[in-house]
Amino acid sequence: MLNVRLYIAQRVTALLMAPFVLVHLGVMIYAIRGGVTAAEILGRTQGSVAWFLFYGGFVLAISIHAAIGLRVITHELAGWSGARLEALMWGAGAILLALGGWSVIAVTWP
Repeated sequence: MLNVRLYIAQRVTALLMAPFVLVHLGVMIYAIRGGVTAAEILGRTQGSVAWFLFYGGFVLAISIHAAIGLRVITHELAGWSGARLEALMWGAGAILLALGGWSVIAVTWP
C-alpha cells in the first residue's frame, strides 16, 4: 500500500511541477531577453507574496518528487530496503526542502 501511495504522490507532484517549470522557464527567458539584472529581479521578487507562494510550492513539489525518485533508484540499484531506505528518502526530502526553502526566502523576503 505504501508503494501505491508513493507512486501516486510522485505522479501528482509531476503534474504540479509541469506548470511551475513552464512559468519558471518563461520568466527566465523574459529576464534574459530583456537584459534584466539580478538587482532588478530581486527588486521585483522581494516582498512578493505571490512569488513566495509560487516558488514555495515549486520547491515543495520538487522535494517530494525527487525524494521518492531517489528512493526508487536506490532500491533498484543498491538493493536497499526497510528503515535505511526510508531514512534516505526522508533525509533527502528534508535537505531539498530546507535548501530550496532557504533560496525562496532569500529571493522573496523583503
